[in-house]
Amino acid sequence: MLVFKILKKIVFYFLAISVLLVIVFKWVPVPVTPLMVIRCIEQKKEDKKLKLIKDWEPLENISNRLQLAVVCTEDQNFLKHHGFDLDAIKKAMDENKVKKRKRGASTISQQTAKNLFLWPGHSWIRKGLEVYFTFLIELFWSKERIMEVYLNIIEMGDGIYGAEASSQVYFKKNAASLSREQAAAIAVVLPNPRKFSVTKPTAYILKRRQFALKQMRLWGGKLEY
Repeated sequence: MLVFKILKKIVFYFLAISVLLVIVFKWVPVPVTPLMVIRCIEQKKEDKKLKLIKDWEPLENISNRLQLAVVCTEDQNFLKHHGFDLDAIKKAMDENKVKKRKRGASTISQQTAKNLFLWPGHSWIRKGLEVYFTFLIELFWSKERIMEVYLNIIEMGDGIYGAEASSQVYFKKNAASLSREQAAAIAVVLPNPRKFSVTKPTAYILKRRQFALKQMRLWGGKLEY
């Protein structure tokens, strides 16, 4: 009976704190994420120089070209779904049965929830929490806010987080001034930004960049919320 009461309290406080955090971050810039802390610990363990470059910018200061580029490459149904793209999940599951290169189906909303509240990994517990937090941010936030947080906290290189930091590091300009080509170059490395390079793209990344630019043209060059 005592164990049940303790578990009940733990669940209650977890739900209350998680909802409160989601509501707070609806307006407040995110100061740091679990992934940023984990990467810093990894750097320390490997005797590397501590590197944490980030610079929060409101969505209006981030080029619409970059917003469009990440939608075209990461989640083309971002404006239509409520956090989960069921068709993409089914397609990914079917393809992964026969293809060596595994395909993901995480939406921008899921990636935002994962990067903001959770740790890297593939356990069922972490995946379940990702679903929970995705549901919460879709419930309390607008699509614009999800995009704003995503583009400010997403890992975009070794120790580099967010649109403004990556724009300054890779192109020596602010995120508002990115060209279509530069926006596409950043967007296509997001699935693995520590493996692939924005400024030294492989043949695979160059192919992905061309795909992104084509999709951006088909969208009309602008993302309308």
